[in-house]
Amino acid sequence: MFRRMIHKRIQAWQMAQMEIYCREVENMYRQMRAWRHDYKNHLQVMKAHLDLGEYDELSDYISTLNEELFRIDTVIKTGNVMLDAILNCKISLARSRQIAVNVKVILPPTRSVSDYDLCVALGNLLDNGIEGCETVSGGKRFLNVYIGVLKNQLYLSVTNSHGGPVRKEGGRYRSTKSPGRGLGIYSIDSIAAKYRGRVNRQHDEAVFATEVLLPL
Repeated sequence: MFRRMIHKRIQAWQMAQMEIYCREVENMYRQMRAWRHDYKNHLQVMKAHLDLGEYDELSDYISTLNEELFRIDTVIKTGNVMLDAILNCKISLARSRQIAVNVKVILPPTRSVSDYDLCVALGNLLDNGIEGCETVSGGKRFLNVYIGVLKNQLYLSVTNSHGGPVRKEGGRYRSTKSPGRGLGIYSIDSIAAKYRGRVNRQHDEAVFATEVLLPL
């Protein structure tokens, strides 16, 4: 009875998270469409600065455009539309919060895990990594993501800086969020269990690492 209740809560959490991810992705693509729509206007402004010899103003304007484009540009292309959307959205979010991001993805052509479960697991991993980075003050914030194949298993690795407390009970990591929140860890674990995979988490005073292995 209790296990079924927890399972339903996790499923509801996963559905809610996917809705959030979809809204985030929709917003990112809306920004990209808006930027492209305004492309001609940007060119006219730059030409006006150039014609008037306002080179400092032109340089500032180009720098602003470059930052905006860098923030919303699609940087990861795996061939999987859903995965690309989640990755690019979270990378954009991390960079907007002054987090250095390093990503490498080598997605196998076939895998047992569904796109839905893969995106939920990865979205939660990235959310947790970004939140961990935000606890760092006065130090470097970084988020390293690797997706590939290891020993005939789909391998997801997220390593991030952190500076906050880490809660661990009975050898298992627990969320430090308030009760009723922080189901991300359980969601990741439930997806790994669903595919008979495993999750490995490690940390020290400055780095938190999570590995998820799912049989292909």
